[in-house]
Amino acid sequence: MAKRAKRPKSVLKLPDLDYSKSAVLNSLPSLNSRRSYDHAIRDFIEWYCSEPWLAFNKTVVTRYRIALEQRSYAPSTINLRLAAVRRLAYEASDCGLLSPDLAAGIRRVKGAKRLGVRVGNWLTVEQGKKLLAVHSGKQLRDLRNHAVLAMLLGCGLRRAELVAVKVEHFELREDRWVLADLIGKGRHMRTIPVPDWVKSTVNAWTAAAELHSGTLFRAINKTGSVHGCGFTAKVIWSIVREAASNCGIGVIAPHDLRRTCARLCHQAGGELEQIQFLLGHVSVQTTERYLGCKQRLQNAVNDQIGLEPESA
Repeated sequence: MAKRAKRPKSVLKLPDLDYSKSAVLNSLPSLNSRRSYDHAIRDFIEWYCSEPWLAFNKTVVTRYRIALEQRSYAPSTINLRLAAVRRLAYEASDCGLLSPDLAAGIRRVKGAKRLGVRVGNWLTVEQGKKLLAVHSGKQLRDLRNHAVLAMLLGCGLRRAELVAVKVEHFELREDRWVLADLIGKGRHMRTIPVPDWVKSTVNAWTAAAELHSGTLFRAINKTGSVHGCGFTAKVIWSIVREAASNCGIGVIAPHDLRRTCARLCHQAGGELEQIQFLLGHVSVQTTERYLGCKQRLQNAVNDQIGLEPESA
């Protein structure tokens, strides 16, 4: 007698959820994404299992979204949690644990609306120079931190990208220095032009630290010597925060230096498409948000387009 096929479920127990969670995390290439999704899915499982025998469907996930809104979470946080739950439903369906119809309904749950426009933080040219001048000394730590800030401001790198840069990434292409074939967010590969002034700060650091290969930026121990094979992205936070505090700029994040790089490129006449290549954005709309552009009504872009009648 033929064995009957196992029917998908509508209610998932803890073992099913844990199995689906593992499938989600194993499908994510980024360590940061795995960490965020792991936290989001654990939160959902805890909520879901607090009310036994709930069906895993669109109505229940909508109730979960309402519960998140009642916790006064930001829309971006709520939408990240919902994205993780949708991925959980997809993997559960793909593994034959959840009905495909229920998974499709869960994917249709709408996210939280984001009201207004998020305000970024950009530095002016003068503020950027003040930040770079904080570590103008010749000590090993000053040379390293100066190069870190220069790479963030001059190349627009993400923290995770910066800590992954190796000495071997620097290559000469078309008679200029670049970071060749750097793997960034979403496993996207790009080549990043390195300005001469940035490369000079890197050269000063590598010469003093006697680095010829491997990870570019490394920890420095209490005796002032290079230690280990690198450091975490959290160290980038402390370097930026300390430098900003010392020069009176206030509280800024490493990502603010990436935004600053984008805006200064645009103000210098850089094409939007080229800035998109530099930052490694898939969508040009993301690049536009980094520029923080505002519509100019005085001397508007369409005032002088060549069709104006000649003045008498």
